[in-house]
Amino acid sequence: MNHRHVPPDRRTTPLVRRPAVLLAITAARLIALLPPRRIRRVLSLARRGAAPATGEQALTARRAVVAMSARCAGEACLQRSVATALLCRVRGTWPDWCTGVRTAPFRAHAWVEAEGRPIGEPFPADYYRTLIKIAAES
Repeated sequence: MNHRHVPPDRRTTPLVRRPAVLLAITAARLIALLPPRRIRRVLSLARRGAAPATGEQALTARRAVVAMSARCAGEACLQRSVATALLCRVRGTWPDWCTGVRTAPFRAHAWVEAEGRPIGEPFPADYYRTLIKIAAES
């Protein structure tokens, strides 16, 4: 399953917000190239001083990332989740960034959570098993 897809509900991002979205997507692409422990360190530093994101804030950020990047709209879950978290951070909040596995079908996956639930994911919450979580500081 290596095909790219763009969700039918793509939403346009206002022109004034596009630079921040593109910056988050670009930074996420570079961060995604790092080894897992470095990704963890970078994101742990990025979350400092941010308030926990609400589900709506995280979903808005995810939609903006997916609308601006066909790669993030497809199979690039690591880049998509990092970009979503970074975009939330630019706006002063931080969702819980998670990486682990998805069951049925089993595969590695990265996603963001807010208010205790995965944001924008097509499967129910019990399909995900978290191995690394960079949670918002309370």
